[in-house]
Amino acid sequence: MDAILAQFFNLEIMAKALPLVLKGLGVTLLICAVVIPLGLAGGLLAALGSVSRNRALRWASIGFVDFFRALPPLVLLIFIYAGLPFAGLRLSPFAAVTIAFFLNNSAYFAEILRAGLLSVPRGQGEAARSTGMSATQTLAWVTLPQAVRNVLPDLLSNAVEIVKLTSLASVVSLGEMLHAAGLVRSITYNASPLMLAAGLYLVLLWPLIRVIGRFERRIAS
Repeated sequence: MDAILAQFFNLEIMAKALPLVLKGLGVTLLICAVVIPLGLAGGLLAALGSVSRNRALRWASIGFVDFFRALPPLVLLIFIYAGLPFAGLRLSPFAAVTIAFFLNNSAYFAEILRAGLLSVPRGQGEAARSTGMSATQTLAWVTLPQAVRNVLPDLLSNAVEIVKLTSLASVVSLGEMLHAAGLVRSITYNASPLMLAAGLYLVLLWPLIRVIGRFERRIAS
């Protein structure tokens, strides 16, 4: 037991690792602050395209969603960071992570929002148009708010997945939280920094999971 505590829960090593891991947490939060809004915006555009009456736009949107949902995010990240330089396009680790996660999560947000848009009765949009609202106003004030409410738990769940997805950024040496913990582990030959990072992930995500559960119960009632 003492050996396990010394290897995984060494408080002295955790204390020394804390400043670097917290710096990594800041990078993790920065990635989320950039990727989540971009993913929502891209997902909304793709969702609108997938329910469009324009056949070319609809199939292009469906193809985008299917392709980036099927492609593993780690493969996409490595391709953007390590593959594009062969074509003369070299990106920083942060830019590569942002683009890869944006493409991946736009596809998932699109599928969620598409389901939300289809859950709103068509008659509500027609009633709004009959009052003189434009198509854009109907979408912004009638259809979209109801669609978002209907799929809000799924949107929040995907946001939680994005936070966990940021750990993949360590493969391109971006200094997010897991990468920072790994650096200290490689120096100390001790797993305590990784347990510290795991604890911070838990503290960060557990309240969000509880919020999601509350929304799910409220919508179900």
